[in-house]
Amino acid sequence: MTTLAIFASGRGSNAAAIIERFTREEELCVGLIVTNSPKAGVLQLAEAHGIPAHVTNRREFYSAQSLLPMLHEHKTDFIALAGFLWLVPEVLLIAFPAKIINIHPALLPMYGGKGMYGQKVHEMVKAAGDRESGITIHYVDEQYDNGEPIFQMSVKLTTTDTSETIASKVLQLEHHYYPEILVQILTNKK
Repeated sequence: MTTLAIFASGRGSNAAAIIERFTREEELCVGLIVTNSPKAGVLQLAEAHGIPAHVTNRREFYSAQSLLPMLHEHKTDFIALAGFLWLVPEVLLIAFPAKIINIHPALLPMYGGKGMYGQKVHEMVKAAGDRESGITIHYVDEQYDNGEPIFQMSVKLTTTDTSETIASKVLQLEHHYYPEILVQILTNKK
């Protein structure tokens, strides 16, 4: 059994898509959800699915003194960031080499880096007048949105698209492709 930990800061829509997709895989499970927000919607998602959840704070997260043992206790093999807004510390990168991935709501290297997440990204895409946007799934390294790309998918935009409609189009890509790419990676099909 390969066990995934999901790190999320918000409502957890990507986490929900991953959990749903993993129900069709006998050898994959979500064993832990970690959040940095005690009000994150992902906590209700974890409770609804009987998945252990943990709320971390900056001191704990960046020292990893209790987080790392907790990940090992839950037999974590791989980590997926799903809207997690903190930079992953070196101690986790060392403990999980090439086993932490992220999804970004743009076609990196465009619109990536510190502070570039969620609606901010879609507003930048709209302001630039881009004719396409999309998603990038990438390995995590010591910088925001910088690790080796694994997968990109684009979606066409029209001049009438707003930042909200761009967000909706991109979110559909996220929900479809992120769980599939995770399954491929974790079952060695990619």
